[in-house]
Amino acid sequence: MNDSFWQAAYIIAALCVVLSIKWLSSPVTARRGVFAGEFGMLLAVVGTLVRHEVVSYEWIFGAFVAGAAVGAPLAYLMPMTSVPQLTALSHAFGALAAALVGSAEYYKDVAAGDPTTGFKMVAIVIESLLGYLTTTASVMAFGKLQEIVPTRPMTYKGQNFVNLILFAIAGVLGVWMIAAPAPPWVFPAFTALSLLFGVLLILPIGGGDMPTVIALLNSYAGAACAAMGFALENRLLIIAGAVNASSGFILSVIMCKAMNRSFANVLFGAFGQAQEAGAVQTSTKPVRSASPEDAASILESARRVIVVPGYGMAVAQAQHKLRELTDLLNKRGVQVDFAIHPVAGRMPGHMNVLLAEADIPYDKLHEMEDINQDFAEADVALVIGANDVVNPCARHDKTSPIYGMPILDVDKAHTVMVIKRSMNPGFAGIDNELYYLDKTMMLFGDAKGFVGEIVKALSANK
Repeated sequence: MNDSFWQAAYIIAALCVVLSIKWLSSPVTARRGVFAGEFGMLLAVVGTLVRHEVVSYEWIFGAFVAGAAVGAPLAYLMPMTSVPQLTALSHAFGALAAALVGSAEYYKDVAAGDPTTGFKMVAIVIESLLGYLTTTASVMAFGKLQEIVPTRPMTYKGQNFVNLILFAIAGVLGVWMIAAPAPPWVFPAFTALSLLFGVLLILPIGGGDMPTVIALLNSYAGAACAAMGFALENRLLIIAGAVNASSGFILSVIMCKAMNRSFANVLFGAFGQAQEAGAVQTSTKPVRSASPEDAASILESARRVIVVPGYGMAVAQAQHKLRELTDLLNKRGVQVDFAIHPVAGRMPGHMNVLLAEADIPYDKLHEMEDINQDFAEADVALVIGANDVVNPCARHDKTSPIYGMPILDVDKAHTVMVIKRSMNPGFAGIDNELYYLDKTMMLFGDAKGFVGEIVKALSANK
């Protein structure tokens, strides 16, 4: 009976995983996708607990309590603006779990004097390598997103060569364990090199590349789980890990395409290096600034407004004030839409999550390729905290680090308004041509506060 139950539970759980990924691809069905994933995970856990291999529940119950004690506060106390940090930590925990299982399987067989088969050892090596490096890489990504670790790329001469050598040594040790019984020091050394490589992998990556890095780490964690499935002969882990790995990899490709960059350039290109102190040269050309009352007057007389959110909106937590502004404009007959760049924010879908939290309708959120042609017909393009993704130099300046990157065609709108704290550049470390156009008005200040002032001005004009 138990065998039939857990096998059925695994099949349904695998189906839930596939459906979850499918439904999460659209904001309209995302909530359904989350529930499907949660239900599938619950079935997987219950199905595993009734397997005949489980003979004692004391340690399992203790782990359950410890995990809940960490996970529940993280979920409830972490603000929506910090979802990228929570995602990075989730990758770290998942990858660490896979790596620890690999370590346990290795020492269980070695201690029993029963060397693992070649195929199982391959799975354990891959699982441990990807698991441990993803753990430290994800913790480093969390540190950069939380600004505990400097967000700028940290590089030194010969860095890529050092990383390659460390990875090659870890690979040699892995092959040694696969090919023949290895001395006791080999696996700890292999583990240490994997952990170190994860740290060094993230050091040269700047904050502007975090969307791609987050997706890539998700792919690594999925691959580690799939390898764990092979090591444990668990079909559900193989399916779930493979789906997670492939979806994360595809998303990474989409992110790289959105930035017109390759994986190698993201991992080793030190994008954003120019942000270091003294390296940025800003223009001395004058800019036009405006008050909240001026902005309110222009927005009120517009027929169509396209809002472009960016990381600055997330930092200021301006999404709820933005919803108030949207409602006021809609009541005045102004059509308001939102243009979402694929790499806006610090993780894929970051802006979508924040705007959904503020109950902005899904049908008002448009991807870059769907709305770019509409900017020419927009009376106002309102940029809130976005920078490099609206920089026109990406189209024509071949010396620019963002040359060729697809951007939102904000400069084609009749009037452009940019809410920004200062004239400081974005993560690419370059000046933004958009700010100096005759049609551009700079609205200097905190995004939440400035949007709130615009709302007050509009309310006073009733």
